[in-house]
Amino acid sequence: MTRRGWLLFGFMCVLWGIPYLLIKVAVDDLSPSVIVLARTGIGAAVLLPVAAARGYLRPLLPLWRWLLLFSVLEIAGPWLLLTDAERHISSSLAGLLIAAVPLVSALASHLLGADDRVDSGRLLGLGVGIVGVAVLLGLDLHGQVTAAVEIALVVIGYGTAPQIITRKFAHLPSIAVISTSLAVAAVIYAPIAANQWPTQAPPAKVWWSLLGLAGACTVAAFLVFFALIAEVGPNRASVITFINPAVALGLGILFLDERFTVGIAIGFPLVLLGCFLATRTAELPEPLPAVAEA
Repeated sequence: MTRRGWLLFGFMCVLWGIPYLLIKVAVDDLSPSVIVLARTGIGAAVLLPVAAARGYLRPLLPLWRWLLLFSVLEIAGPWLLLTDAERHISSSLAGLLIAAVPLVSALASHLLGADDRVDSGRLLGLGVGIVGVAVLLGLDLHGQVTAAVEIALVVIGYGTAPQIITRKFAHLPSIAVISTSLAVAAVIYAPIAANQWPTQAPPAKVWWSLLGLAGACTVAAFLVFFALIAEVGPNRASVITFINPAVALGLGILFLDERFTVGIAIGFPLVLLGCFLATRTAELPEPLPAVAEA
């Protein structure tokens, strides 16, 4: 990769590794719906005018049903579920479990006919990855069944939503799809968040967390991600999926005093190995990666 490519890649690994920390800080004082509204509302307010000024929105109108489905699978559903799950589990564990997204993505790609090359190595990768997730769940979740189900749904959403991008929106600018999806999610959560708005002003650290989630982890992250795809291609750009959880783990341990457990030591390397084996492909036209991971 070019020097610019490496620089963009480094930024992305950080920008999509820190949401887990910021969510954990904010969710102690705000409901998940308020946090999601703040993130999507500010993101849409910044990105949507840019997409509109460039004339990117009109081509989306005939595809509004697919856009709505994508918005639910990629943003509206996962961001709420992930935020709610972090009320019960550590930010580092949430980030590590999200590392299983490539496993679901590879499986979805095969089931939908986008990729029919299933060899023994890829099957082995799926098996190893599943074992790694099971180790993380068994050793670190400590009976938090609801959080486990929520994270599982997040992984399914993140793993399947890119199939919609590839099949329905590949010919359209990414910023148009993302900005509109953020706006859709904000509209969905506005009335819910209004009923759950805090009666007392949260502490300053919560406001800073919301600004970080919206400004850095949403607006800046998407703009950098688009630039990274243009610079190095979607396959190389998608490698951030393997690095983000490590960033989340380090930040959780450093700033939130979260523990490095036996489950993490055994399960996380298995998940990474499984993802690597399951997503190995020959040199073929590059698919679009997942557009959001937190």
